Amino acid sequence: MENKEYRQIPRAIFMVRPTSFGYNAETAQSNAFQHKAAPDEAGKIQELARNEFDAFVTKLRDKGIEVLVFEQENEKTPDAIFPNNWVSFHNDGKVVLYPMLAKNRRLERRQDIIDAVQEKFEVKEIIDLSPNEELDAILEGTGSIIFDHVNHVAYANESPRTHKELFNAFCKQIRYEPVLFTAKDKNGVDIYHTNVLMALGDRYAVICLASIPEKERGMVTDKLQQTGRQIVDITFEQMGHFAGNMLQVAAKNGSKFLVMSKRAFDSLTIEQKTTLGKYNELLYADLETIEDYGGGSARCMIAGIHLPLNA
Repeated sequence: MENKEYRQIPRAIFMVRPTSFGYNAETAQSNAFQHKAAPDEAGKIQELARNEFDAFVTKLRDKGIEVLVFEQENEKTPDAIFPNNWVSFHNDGKVVLYPMLAKNRRLERRQDIIDAVQEKFEVKEIIDLSPNEELDAILEGTGSIIFDHVNHVAYANESPRTHKELFNAFCKQIRYEPVLFTAKDKNGVDIYHTNVLMALGDRYAVICLASIPEKERGMVTDKLQQTGRQIVDITFEQMGHFAGNMLQVAAKNGSKFLVMSKRAFDSLTIEQKTTLGKYNELLYADLETIEDYGGGSARCMIAGIHLPLNA
């Protein structure tokens, strides 16, 4: 997996198994996908979420995808199941730590996970952006930023969780071209994370173009097409079923998969499935509980590891 085509795809992934998953009131203010649960449902929701998580990991591993699983440690972190927001691991050996909007999400950052990853993969530099939390400058990892690792382009939509100036400064620091735009749902509300409306594969992009104002849309589509991506346009309704929240991964033998939830898969048209199926197998799992109460889906649950292997 060293050729240019595979640089976009993580060589391994890590996930955090939930022990106290649930509705997070702190994040609900900016996440329209979350649903509040009745207090007496908490135990049942936790059990269902853990079962969905375990079945998801089994499906991934059965396809030969390397999955590192860590247990949630802090019961005050109901969103720990979504680790892609606090860290990213890059091809050049960089590890980036990100500033989080919700105070209880800031507790998700864990040095022991970085240490465990470092046992197998080479870490050359750690960039810690988290002090920007004190300045209310938020940038939530690969929720906020969609990286094109081959062409060094970074896509992001401005929102309460994606700070414009910090995004541009970070792109300059890592020498990626920033493509910043605005995006709103069908009710005119800012979409909280870019990975809700957009997923980037090695040769395609799944994106809800209707969420981007027409005056900015061409800038985004032009860059995607210039970098060799076929655009698969999804509707607001499909985005509401998490059809934008997907991640392309690879098995140890090089086989490629586009990972998503069953809800997302069921929302796709036959034509969209056929188009995406030309590039990789579509792999999905039932994540209904996690989606309903956590407001995130398959891609949010996965932190991709792009780091080089240790010598």
